[in-house]
Amino acid sequence: MTTPELPSMPLRTPASTRPWSGVAAAFVLSCLAACSSISHRAPVEDRTPATRGGAVASAPPAAATAAASAPEGVVKVPPGAENAGKPGYYSVKAGDTLIRVGLENGQNWRDIQRWNNLDNPNSLEVGQVLRVVPPAPVVAAAATPALDPNAPTTRPVAPAGRVEARPLGAAATPAPAPAQAPSAAPGTATTAPSATPAPPAAPAARDPDEDIGWAWPATGQVIGGFDENRTKGLQIGGKAGDAVLAAADGRVVYAGSGLRGYGNLIIVKHNNTFLSAYAHNQTLLVKEDQVVRRGQKIAEMGASDADRVQLHFEIRRQGKPVDPAKLLPSR
Repeated sequence: MTTPELPSMPLRTPASTRPWSGVAAAFVLSCLAACSSISHRAPVEDRTPATRGGAVASAPPAAATAAASAPEGVVKVPPGAENAGKPGYYSVKAGDTLIRVGLENGQNWRDIQRWNNLDNPNSLEVGQVLRVVPPAPVVAAAATPALDPNAPTTRPVAPAGRVEARPLGAAATPAPAPAQAPSAAPGTATTAPSATPAPPAAPAARDPDEDIGWAWPATGQVIGGFDENRTKGLQIGGKAGDAVLAAADGRVVYAGSGLRGYGNLIIVKHNNTFLSAYAHNQTLLVKEDQVVRRGQKIAEMGASDADRVQLHFEIRRQGKPVDPAKLLPSR
């Protein structure tokens, strides 16, 4: 059996191979490119801030603007400079600390911090001017009483021995004649009264702050004398651990190692005039604001910030070093 033969069908050429298809494709692509270049969006105003390097640039703060507008070459004035040179004020020098300022002016460094409203006592500027005396107390002025216009007026009484003024036409009463002193009897000599002698001058009042019963702060021998330009005190020898005693009654205003060259240091304020300092200790036995008595053990002798075991002892009158040997009792 033979398979019937299918009628032949004419083959169609694909569109991609037709002669006109390349021209049509090029035309379509050119139309699409032209249409894509035309924007149909409504115009929008760009309110985005200008950018620098891809980041949004914000407006500079007022402080930065003021700094940028500040004229160049302006020198910063240290705090309190308007008080420079005035009594009771101190100009900070290079290397100063508030502890040293207190020692140099005979004051508690915490008081100086409070008088000057210092938030950070460790931050001082060269040229900064600090108050180193207590501020004067504010005294309220006495109020003057207001005059009452409805108050009755009083007429002052004329003092004795004076004639009161009278209206014109009034008869004046003659003043009585002064009594005459009795005449001396004939032949009696009169003598002038002797002058009263002046009372003796009162002795000058002694400052009670000067009356301090000083005592030696250690039992060792003096190995270095007073020199205001170098040591500013006495050097007393001894062994490590020897007792260091308070030289007089007072209150501890500093106990620590924050003052270069003094090692472990104790400063005692005795009154408004005197304070004493005990340096190079091995151990401190008291704390700030502690009350101490003369002869009380406050430290142990050592060699902190020194080349040998010793006690460096100072006495300062209103911040100025004085020779302790002139105030301590004889041994």
